[in-house]
Amino acid sequence: MTALLEIKQNIKKFYGQYEIYILPVLKFLLAFVYFLWINSNMGYMKQLDNIFVILILALVCSILPVSVMMFVGFALMIGHCYAVGVETAGFMLILILFMLILFLRFSSSQNLAMILTPLSFGFSVPTLLPIGAGLLGSALSSLPAGCGVVIYYFIRFVHAQSAALSDPDTEIAGKIKLLSDGLIQNWAMWITVIAFVVVVLLVNLLRTRSFDYAWRIAVIVGGVSYILVILAGDFCFDVTVSMIPMIISTAVSVLIGFVLEFFVFGGDYSRTERLEYEDDEYYYYVKAVPKAVVATSERSIKKINAEPIREEKKKDNTAVSYKIKTAQNKKESLPEERTEILAQMPKDVFESKVNETPKEVDKIDFEKQLEESLKDL
Repeated sequence: MTALLEIKQNIKKFYGQYEIYILPVLKFLLAFVYFLWINSNMGYMKQLDNIFVILILALVCSILPVSVMMFVGFALMIGHCYAVGVETAGFMLILILFMLILFLRFSSSQNLAMILTPLSFGFSVPTLLPIGAGLLGSALSSLPAGCGVVIYYFIRFVHAQSAALSDPDTEIAGKIKLLSDGLIQNWAMWITVIAFVVVVLLVNLLRTRSFDYAWRIAVIVGGVSYILVILAGDFCFDVTVSMIPMIISTAVSVLIGFVLEFFVFGGDYSRTERLEYEDDEYYYYVKAVPKAVVATSERSIKKINAEPIREEKKKDNTAVSYKIKTAQNKKESLPEERTEILAQMPKDVFESKVNETPKEVDKIDFEKQLEESLKDL
């Protein structure tokens, strides 16, 4: 557990330091996978079904908001539907406008779920999207999640009926009736929409409660409720659902939900504190859940190079040798300077100094001083 906490803290620290570089890369990868999924499931217009077009669009979306990625995906879908037929492109355009006006304009901050919903079906983990949206988003995430389910099933229907929709002998009214029936009478789609909305609302409701282990309970309840809603739709509308793959994908989604809970929330309920406050008007009951954190030791590595020290020693040796040489030169130059100074001085100075000392010595009478000292004794 300690190792996992250290990995979590290191990942958060790394992301905090390099967020300005990591976020565009993640946007680029998401846009690239999303556009590639659209081309692989539709791919009717050859001009758009090109890897270089996808790369250019993904690069553009990496520096722009996520909503731009959603609109670029809509444009690709309409373009591929236009290659099938004008009727299909018109129906797709009306469907997108209907969703934008009635639903998506209320959840502009949560529209990332619109992009991730078809990808969750593509990776065979559809339950992961409503669980993740309920944990990381708000209740409004149910709107783009439901719209993403409609887009996914409509693309599948167009792919299955592409031959009939592109037939020039079929009348326009027949094509429009075929498209509308394929959308309205698709009970598997509506059951999945209901399951997504129910799971998002339940997970978000439980996640925001104050009881212990709310996130983990929300993940488990979300997985179980998804299976129950799909089973209820299977009994009510006679929709055939492969149960074993659905249960396996739901279990995998629940496990990934636990991983999300660990990295995003990670509360340590064993150290929970309950506090009470009051003022003149209110009483406050606070429940404080500390985060699970481990103290990491920061290691600093110092590189020691021997070359700079050797160079400093060489400099010191040269300085010492230079001082010794200068001292020797000074000593050698002192006698020469003294001889030059003595040669320049006049001879009378030396004679006067030598002659003064004997005169002063002669003036002193040592016998008198001895007699006086004896008298004192």
